[in-house]
Amino acid sequence: MLFETPEAFEKALATLPGPNEVHRLMAARRQDRLTKPPGSLGRLEEIATHLAGWHVDGIPRAKRVKVVVFAGNHGVTAQGVSPYPASVTQQMVQNFQSGGAAINAISSTLGLELQVVPLELDKPTKDIAIAPAMSAAETLAALNAGADVVDDASDILVLGEMGIGNTTIAAALCAASFGGDGKDWAGPGTGHDAEGIARKAAVIDKAVARAGLIDREDQPAAFEIVRQIGGRETAAIAGAILAARHQRLPVILDGYVVTASVAPMFANNPQIIDHCLAGHVSGEPAHETALQKMKIEPLLVLGMRLGEGTGAALAAALVRAAVATHNKMATFEQASVENRPDAE
Repeated sequence: MLFETPEAFEKALATLPGPNEVHRLMAARRQDRLTKPPGSLGRLEEIATHLAGWHVDGIPRAKRVKVVVFAGNHGVTAQGVSPYPASVTQQMVQNFQSGGAAINAISSTLGLELQVVPLELDKPTKDIAIAPAMSAAETLAALNAGADVVDDASDILVLGEMGIGNTTIAAALCAASFGGDGKDWAGPGTGHDAEGIARKAAVIDKAVARAGLIDREDQPAAFEIVRQIGGRETAAIAGAILAARHQRLPVILDGYVVTASVAPMFANNPQIIDHCLAGHVSGEPAHETALQKMKIEPLLVLGMRLGEGTGAALAAALVRAAVATHNKMATFEQASVENRPDAE
């Protein structure tokens, strides 16, 4: 899928395909016939049924799980919103590429395919406190970089990110999409103290006000929110999620930044998350708030706040277990085990 214009992006967001409810019903009925008490596998049953609604033949699959980490740099780091310099983004990308990061260790252990996509790291977005982050052309390029990673060979797409300063971007996206002040969405990020968090909150308020995204009677278009206060990596995540939806590819979201990347689209069309699972809830306080706004229950609660797709990649193992139990368990009939009389 290619977004040639802002209008094409908005049209794609407005015309989302839904799940196959017949496949979901068939999967739910199979769960009731497997050799277990009804509902005894808890959320594993829900996960399998969810995937069945998106996979074209109604059979949930998780053999090929593709992890994509987008990386971008942000002009807002000039405001002192991170204790780390922007140069760390490129250094971490090199670490990903040499196999030395946490996401490398997790992906290789779980047999997940990993792709790292750096996005013009030598050209940070503009400082959102004083100017729009990107031009329309730059925004489209980032959205399309995300859409470009979606292929028809994957069973599940896991999304992650890297970018010094991007928890400030995430907080601004949430404030513009869900309302509230910077203090409602700003958190410690890579290690801020209370003073640093207050500084982030002030920058967020200034950016959202500068962009004219608050105190409006209408909901700002998703494209405009992304252009004004997003980052290249958050725009790429949005593009990947939207393209995946039109290809009926299930997505596992990672932490605060990935979830916030969906927020502008969700504010315009809440159905955008119907093909998504929340891999975990991170230790960044506002992540839980964002998930609650979207009414998504995370699969894991591990206190993680690294990013890189690590929490979502771990959740992929759980999703694989859900798929295995759904597809490989015997039914009562196959195992010659008596079912409950009321199960007929």
